[in-house]
Amino acid sequence: MIPGILKHGMVIFMAKEKTVFFCQSCGFESSKWMGQCPGCKEWNTFVDEPVKISAKKGDSHRISSSSKPVVISEVSTEEVGRISSGSKELDRVLGGGIVKGSLVLIGGDPGIGKSTLLLQVTRDLSLAGKKVLYVSGEESLRQIKMRAERLGNEYRNLLLLCETNLDDIKLSILESKPDVVVIDSIQTMYCEDVSSAPGSVSQVREATAILMQIAKQNDISIFIVGHVTKEGAVAGPRVLEHMVDTVLYFEGDRHASYRLLRGVKNRFGSTNEIGVFEMREEGLTEVENPSEFMLSGRAIDASGSVVTCALEGTRPIMVEIQALVCKSAFGIPRRQATGMDFNRVNLLMAVIEKRGNLSIGDQDAYINIAGGMKLNEPSMDLATVIAIISSFKNKPVNPKTIIFGEVGLSGEVRAVSQAELRVKEAAKLGFSTVILPKANMNDSLKKIKGVELVAVENLEEAKNII
Repeated sequence: MIPGILKHGMVIFMAKEKTVFFCQSCGFESSKWMGQCPGCKEWNTFVDEPVKISAKKGDSHRISSSSKPVVISEVSTEEVGRISSGSKELDRVLGGGIVKGSLVLIGGDPGIGKSTLLLQVTRDLSLAGKKVLYVSGEESLRQIKMRAERLGNEYRNLLLLCETNLDDIKLSILESKPDVVVIDSIQTMYCEDVSSAPGSVSQVREATAILMQIAKQNDISIFIVGHVTKEGAVAGPRVLEHMVDTVLYFEGDRHASYRLLRGVKNRFGSTNEIGVFEMREEGLTEVENPSEFMLSGRAIDASGSVVTCALEGTRPIMVEIQALVCKSAFGIPRRQATGMDFNRVNLLMAVIEKRGNLSIGDQDAYINIAGGMKLNEPSMDLATVIAIISSFKNKPVNPKTIIFGEVGLSGEVRAVSQAELRVKEAAKLGFSTVILPKANMNDSLKKIKGVELVAVENLEEAKNII
């Protein structure tokens, strides 16, 4: 029985508190501290938080009229309604626009531009006649107004609310009934029913659950800003990313001008789509042709420089792979990769030495993808190999040539997906030669005008052509 106190002859039952241990990585709950989490297998991630047990019974078992089972044949299969955000790049990542009743989580490093992007989106939505509510738990109304004036004075019907109490926020949302709500940020929100501090595992999970319920029951699209940890993941329990409909990550160096918005989860569209933005004085502007800026400033006739075409979702992007190979001054050669998988670079260098008959085991190697992109597509293997060989022999590759293909451990060049889309992008940007896997050659590729297609079957053929 829950303990009570005697007051004026009546026994008043009080809420009982107990301590529960939560995993900060996945949200696993335990009654005692454990060194390793049974859920995600991470070490030293358990923190203790007090949890209040309510004396009121029966509320959690109430069933609303909207939660009754429905026969599957009666479920409507009409296309989900979408709202244009006013930003083509954001619409692309979301899969065509903002879905009504969706819950979108945006994460990124501090100062990367999350709040700036959402403030610009709310401006465009309000100008389009949509009712938008911007809830901030980190800035005052005056600070938001100053930032809005810096981005432009075209704000009209945008509603602002500075509040961290989720009960008051829920009441404001239900009263104003906006089309879109922005919560900046989820780590500052707290629910009075949870006794732990704002930003804790319990608070973040409970706040997200309440916002998800509001979004689904009232067809309100909600954007949530999430802080990230030093490892780059959204702070709070891992279950947070499973609860929302879409997870977007804002990537890039905060000191550089270009930003990448990457979709890592999307229930209403494809994943791994990216949007490219440039940070300017007037805010974030869209970059409609990212290949153009990725190749800007490229050195001509420099050894170790090769252009390849990578696919991010459905978008082909030209990137420059740079390699610098030089004699090691120490007993153990140094290898470094920026923008691509370090272990993949070591694997490719082993293939070059074994199948390409080149002695590069005593060479330092530095590989970089220019422009700050981070790619892990296997189609970049052949370009990376040719860049390493070009730098080792100090022989430049024709700057009008692009190379793509996957390299196997036997030195074979394997086929890649959507080769026709890559070749068309190369022709559009003025490249004259395309070196591609022989397995990708077909009649549709030969019909593309303006480019010479060179098919290779193995690493030795590619090396001899270059």
